[in-house]
Amino acid sequence: MPVGVGLGLVAGAAWSLEQRLWWLLWGRVPGLGYTKLCALWERFGSLEAAWQASVADLASVSGLGTVRLASIERCRARWGVDPLPALRRSGERGLGVLLPGDPALPAAVRTLGRPPLGLYWQGLGNLWAPLRQRRAVAVVGTRRPSPHGLAMAEAIGAGLARAGWPVVSGLAEGIDGAAHHGCLRAGGRPVGVLGTALERIYPQHHHRLQRQVGERGLLISEQAPGSSICAGHFAARNRLQVALASALVLVECPARSGALQATRMAWQQGLPVWVVPADAGKHSAAGSNAFLRRGVTPLLDPTELAAALGPGPLAAAGLTSGVGTGARGRDSNAPDLGLMTAVGSGASLDQLSLQLQQTAAELLPRLLALELAGRLQAEPGLRWRPA
Repeated sequence: MPVGVGLGLVAGAAWSLEQRLWWLLWGRVPGLGYTKLCALWERFGSLEAAWQASVADLASVSGLGTVRLASIERCRARWGVDPLPALRRSGERGLGVLLPGDPALPAAVRTLGRPPLGLYWQGLGNLWAPLRQRRAVAVVGTRRPSPHGLAMAEAIGAGLARAGWPVVSGLAEGIDGAAHHGCLRAGGRPVGVLGTALERIYPQHHHRLQRQVGERGLLISEQAPGSSICAGHFAARNRLQVALASALVLVECPARSGALQATRMAWQQGLPVWVVPADAGKHSAAGSNAFLRRGVTPLLDPTELAAALGPGPLAAAGLTSGVGTGARGRDSNAPDLGLMTAVGSGASLDQLSLQLQQTAAELLPRLLALELAGRLQAEPGLRWRPA
């Protein structure tokens, strides 16, 4: 089986089970990436032969210095000369993971400058069909957004879900989580690209959210089960979010932000990019506001996004039939009478939170929805009155 080295792909027919297992095993060696595994395969003819090679022969492969060779020796000592039976017993049989030899791996992921060794996944497998066509929308932003950014992210996630678009985000604190909450509330299909292995929850209080995304959407990670948490992994997932999307929305981010890196990638690839304008004086929006100078489309109303993109792939497939019920069983298109009553002739966010015994994060998306429906008018100081 011919092998492409460097940034190319492993070419040839679909891999056998043994080839998959050997790739997964070598992927456990710290410090070895896609290019090194391809080089090993080319040098020895197979990864099985590379596993049996002497240290001197391994040292002839470019880039395998003392540190990497020591890592290989530790892994070989742990797994032994015949590691496949133990690897099979460990449960990694290629189920729930897409490798470079799998036709189902999205083409845009294959052609990345740093392709992942594999994509581990959990959830609805039929979502890979639109993702292979990049028929999804990425929503990115800061972990510490303003109330306006938080409300907009949730409204954007809900609007995209109603239009039948999978919503791709990183399941991080702030904008990511709000976009996925909105998508779930509207009965949509969220796609969470994690910076940790699938079994880890980060942040910890997203335990319920991550479980819901895994049940009603798709969780994806390039980190193998058991991988430790590394700061670099969170930045690396940006390229995956962009590779799975046909458009990107930047809600809010400071001047230094992983969300800004993802937006630059999308812009450089010629994807449609929308940016939500924010208060010019807010540190949390300095990066997103500055990006508006590049000529991207400002997003003032979440409904404009669905109108520009048109119906998504899930609308055509009939996978958005769950739209219409929120977390409390309300019809999302019906007037929020309880909140309208609480607003009365006018009320602040603090007053509403105290009266209804709900947090600002719970109330802001509902208030924004009533604004968009023309029922409430926002006033300075986080106050609302009937329109």
